[in-house]
Amino acid sequence: MITSRNKRLLVVDDEPNLLHAVAACLSAEGFDVTTARTVEEALVRMAQTVPDLLISDIRMPKQDGYALVRQLRSSPRTRLIPVVLLTAKDQTVDRIAGFRAGVDAYVTKPFEPEELLAIIDSILERVERTQGEIARLIATPKMDDHIPINDEELTEAEQQIASAVARGLSNKEIAVEFAISVRTVETHISHILTKKGFANRVEIARYVFERRNS
Repeated sequence: MITSRNKRLLVVDDEPNLLHAVAACLSAEGFDVTTARTVEEALVRMAQTVPDLLISDIRMPKQDGYALVRQLRSSPRTRLIPVVLLTAKDQTVDRIAGFRAGVDAYVTKPFEPEELLAIIDSILERVERTQGEIARLIATPKMDDHIPINDEELTEAEQQIASAVARGLSNKEIAVEFAISVRTVETHISHILTKKGFANRVEIARYVFERRNS
């Protein structure tokens, strides 16, 4: 089971039936899904909200999936977004081109929903582990983890969750520490990201560190 069902996903495909099917499948699993039918529309969506993961078809009019990935990787705001490409071709040359552009994984159409979900699970869990390790490096050993960060914009619960994120704890570990569900932890983190305009857990950790040391 995925540890982060509240994650934001952006699905891009010019085929409306497939786009709807993939979005419906992911939404049913608890993901916050946004869709786009062109690269241009996808870029507009990402300008509004940075997704936690992008799923895109390769073959689209005007600009293809590779062009979208290259634009993501060229911007500091979006360059770390994991990307899964959907392709009707299972050709080595396509995969090499995608990996060189910065693709994290491929799914060849037609595919089983469980396959896509398994890939998303793996990528998001890896990202969470990586961000947790970075957060541990950012946090200082001298920082008292239980001192509130005193942010009136965040609720007391959100401040506690932010402090736990800064200690590098995973969602499961935070849930155990505060005796709450993983879903509740994910909801708090989602609210923190939205309220502060952050893109990921690392930015939360950096913010807590800066507040504690200001």
